[in-house]
Amino acid sequence: MIKKIIQTGIAFVLGFLSFCTTAQTKQEQPNIVFILCDDLGYGDVQSLAPETSKIKTPHIDQLTREGMVFTDAHSGSSVCTPTRYGIMTGRYSWRTELQRGVVQGFAPDLIKEDRPTIANFLKNQEYHTAIIGKWHLNFQYLDPITKTAIEKKSRKSLPPIGSRIPDGPVDRGFDYYHGFHHAGDMKAVIENDAVILHEDEINMLPRLTQKSVEYINNQAKAKEGKPFFLYVPLGSPHTPIVPSKEWQGKSGLGDYADFVMQTDATVGAISKAIEANGLSKNTIVIFSSDNGCSKAANIPNLERQGHIVSAGYRGSKADLWDGGHRVPFIVKWPNKIASGSTSKELICLTDIFASLSDITGAPMPAKSGEDSVSFLPALFGNPIHSTRMGVIHHSISGHFAYRKGPWKLLLAQGSGGWSSPSEKESKDMPHVQLYDIENDPAETTNLYEKHPEIVKELLLQLESDVFNGRATKGQASKNDINKIVLWKSGKKNK
Repeated sequence: MIKKIIQTGIAFVLGFLSFCTTAQTKQEQPNIVFILCDDLGYGDVQSLAPETSKIKTPHIDQLTREGMVFTDAHSGSSVCTPTRYGIMTGRYSWRTELQRGVVQGFAPDLIKEDRPTIANFLKNQEYHTAIIGKWHLNFQYLDPITKTAIEKKSRKSLPPIGSRIPDGPVDRGFDYYHGFHHAGDMKAVIENDAVILHEDEINMLPRLTQKSVEYINNQAKAKEGKPFFLYVPLGSPHTPIVPSKEWQGKSGLGDYADFVMQTDATVGAISKAIEANGLSKNTIVIFSSDNGCSKAANIPNLERQGHIVSAGYRGSKADLWDGGHRVPFIVKWPNKIASGSTSKELICLTDIFASLSDITGAPMPAKSGEDSVSFLPALFGNPIHSTRMGVIHHSISGHFAYRKGPWKLLLAQGSGGWSSPSEKESKDMPHVQLYDIENDPAETTNLYEKHPEIVKELLLQLESDVFNGRATKGQASKNDINKIVLWKSGKKNK
């Protein structure tokens, strides 16, 4: 009897200690806030390019002073949708049927239902998950009366108020969604799985700011005490470029610069909410952009006023050159990351998934994150050790490039995007480009003839990463389509 009581007591103590340890672990998991701008160039952040940036960005600048800046960070593509797919899944978007361009909505979600996302991954780690902003990965709208899928009849088609969404963010791991699909549908405001109203685009950024602050306030007061993941993919400063009245004319440089300043103020409002709720010490804030600055910003006019949107990197949104996909990337984690620090490690936005896995201590799900590498070591000043050899770049027209160390190989004759010379303008130019990014960051001198051995090495690695179904070592994986065309133009076209 005494022995049984002792055994029961020991079991109770062990169980209690286990409960306390689990509770402590959950409590110590950091909140994660990821702010993603839309079409913000590397040179649009004043602290990242102080000599060539004329737009005031005090709140983003404060993040750079309080956290770590990655100076060699790249989006998964030089346009919206592919980058967002890579963020959500840790996998390059060209492994799907989307081989070029972006999606337009009114179609099944690009993320398959059984594909793990950072949202359902964190949800499984007891996080509350929310997205406030732009999705742009497709979803369907069901007619509120007939319950049938609504077809997109024109570019300006809007889903009716009351339309239901069967395959949106709340079906891909998010507990809460408030925002819109993409710029063309921005008037349709969505909450969770329904269109709740139509309103002018100029109100969207203030709406997202308000909802983000409200979410942080509510989570700070929540009885459950769960850590939270807040993903804020803003629609700014992408078109329509619509700064609110109080921001119009603030920059003295035009509407685009005004809109950047208003976007910076949103970052400030979110940062203030985190601070005001006493959450700063245990909240990771990540700030970035989905690709480079768009030509819709009137880049030449800004340049005449001394503002260089890409900070001297060649090209802009849609291009294969670095101006198309080298993006601001700042991480703030008080008492963990050294304030005002810098990392030169080469990273990609597909790396968010593996990094969150490392941060939470939970293994990545099977068949996920095929192109994702954790940058957690870099946050503490250590080198990133990876089985991924390099980073693949992709342009709006589907042209490929490969970056490894200082070398960058482009399977294109021109920009591969919107900048001149385009592929049509460069038919008599070499079929490949090779640049020493370390010594020629502006990509001015093509070294493909001088270093054929480097061209061969990078091309073989690119082919391996593409056709093996993953760029990292791990469980065998396949691309969603059988044929991916590497050479879109030039002599090697096939």
